[in-house]
Amino acid sequence: MRMFWTRWTPLNQNVWNQMQELQGEVNRLFDQWGDRGRNFLGIAGFPALNLWEDGDALQLEAELPGLELKDLEIFVTGHNQLTIKGERKPVTLEKAVHHRQERGFGNFVRTVTLPVPIDESKIDARFEFGVLKLRMPKHEAAKPRKIEIKA
Repeated sequence: MRMFWTRWTPLNQNVWNQMQELQGEVNRLFDQWGDRGRNFLGIAGFPALNLWEDGDALQLEAELPGLELKDLEIFVTGHNQLTIKGERKPVTLEKAVHHRQERGFGNFVRTVTLPVPIDESKIDARFEFGVLKLRMPKHEAAKPRKIEIKA
């Protein structure tokens, strides 16, 4: 496990940047524990998502049942921080008594640190049948380059 110690210097650094650094460190810690650690602590991520690398792009699928497109926002920060933000609204039932309500409702934010920088201007985002699908091409700096060897 890696630990980073930094000195807090409010005069030299913006507080917002420090909060983002803290969020990044906490995300890395939970990434090391995986889903078992999140579930143990009772903070499993919503929405559930899969992220994989496919050639020169990253692919992401996020399960968002019951959401409408207007209730969903996606942001990319710094070429490698993806944020999915939205609101799942509760179903209003008239003259009904709830016997069980396990699905959560309300606002959510999920931020994921991507393994490589991406070109956010070329992201293809689709929302089909309650599943958000993103194709995120890698940034040119993240693609392998062949180096010519001179004799």
